[in-house]
Amino acid sequence: MTPIEITKENFKSEVTDAKGTVLLDFWAPWCGPCRMLTPIVDEVATAHPDVKVGKVNIDEQPELAVQFGVQSIPTLIVFKDGQKAKESVGLVPREMVESMLD
Repeated sequence: MTPIEITKENFKSEVTDAKGTVLLDFWAPWCGPCRMLTPIVDEVATAHPDVKVGKVNIDEQPELAVQFGVQSIPTLIVFKDGQKAKESVGLVPREMVESMLD
């Protein structure tokens, strides 16, 4: 599944109301580690079609970053049935991203 852009307008329908697992990638275009994590997140999205993957550009969606206490990027947050379940900060290997989905 291709990652979708998450905004404050679609957050409720795409994340809070979603059944199952949602992986959110909080990032910014100027962030080097974020750009390094992008292909990893894309690979995970392809390998796990049952997981919804979303990307939150913190420059365009600062309210969501504040709401979830994102102070460093990249930050990955996993939601299970609309509830925050796990979080990871910084560049991490694919294996760690996939382990967050369990």
